[in-house]
Amino acid sequence: MTPPEAPVTDLSGRGAGSAPAVSVCAEETSAAAPAARPSVIRTEVLRQRADYLRAASALRQAAPGFLLQARERRAEEPVLPDTIRVGFTCSKKIGNAVTRNRAKRRLRALARLGFAGLARPGWDYVLVGRPGATVSRDFAALQADLIRALTDIHSGKARPQKPRPPRGKVAATTPPTEA
Repeated sequence: MTPPEAPVTDLSGRGAGSAPAVSVCAEETSAAAPAARPSVIRTEVLRQRADYLRAASALRQAAPGFLLQARERRAEEPVLPDTIRVGFTCSKKIGNAVTRNRAKRRLRALARLGFAGLARPGWDYVLVGRPGATVSRDFAALQADLIRALTDIHSGKARPQKPRPPRGKVAATTPPTEA
């Protein structure tokens, strides 16, 4: 069997009469109207426990497949204002390590696909897995849950987190008075 013949090319590596792979023509832009650049929205993953605790004490929206916690960052925080930060958590209630990792992979894929147009820059979001539901729920249903939860968070329908009493301290009670 004979190998195929290479096409005949000139010194630049192109065949006779072929167009270049990259256009060398400069685009015409006027100084009066510069080309509009789309704003790039960055996404980062929450890494510090304090960020998770701040998100947990802010707004929350329950969905059948997960719980969404969200908070708008303050201006003085050292994070770029055009950044969306996302965190993922699954407790041992979800199941063993394999099940928890599968749930977190599904939540990461959900955030990667669903946050594009609905999440707002300057916000922190935490997706909390639910036992049984995060792993077994249909992915299309999870996406619909995320869309509904994000719209509820940003439209003001979400509830703030209930304040919890301090841990380790017993509430002082007054003894009953006898009449």
